[in-house]
Amino acid sequence: MEQKIETSKTKALRTVYIVLLITAGVLAVVLLIGTVVGVAGRPDTPLLGGNEAQTQAASVHNDIRVFSGIGRLRIPLVNSSVLILSIAFPYLASDIAFTEELAGKIAEFKTIATDYFAALPESQIIQINEDAAKADILNRYNSILRLGRISALYFNDMMILDAY
Repeated sequence: MEQKIETSKTKALRTVYIVLLITAGVLAVVLLIGTVVGVAGRPDTPLLGGNEAQTQAASVHNDIRVFSGIGRLRIPLVNSSVLILSIAFPYLASDIAFTEELAGKIAEFKTIATDYFAALPESQIIQINEDAAKADILNRYNSILRLGRISALYFNDMMILDAY
């Protein structure tokens, strides 16, 4: 009779062992399928090998943003009017060193723009040549930059408030 009890205990342990083995096998298969689908489903990740740095660089290569850190300038003009101006420009966000340089030059950017417009003769204030101003300020901005170049400037909110 004792042998029958041990046999039933052995059968129960064997059943538990088989169930655990099957469960572990199913989990392993699910993890493997999930990993393959996850890696193959992302187009920016190579399935086999590849340089991760190159992959990341390729995915952010076209990440062009607009730098608007200069903010809104209030520039006093020679005829006692005030020019309200916001300046922005595109930059490549993946160029971290250049992005940091831009952030560090905000005060200089403000001074350059303020000095440019404050020095305009009264005859040019009424009819500001926006294209010439952009080109001149762009050249001045690029002359103080060491790690990159600005390709274009945008003037936003450009208006003159009369002092009258």
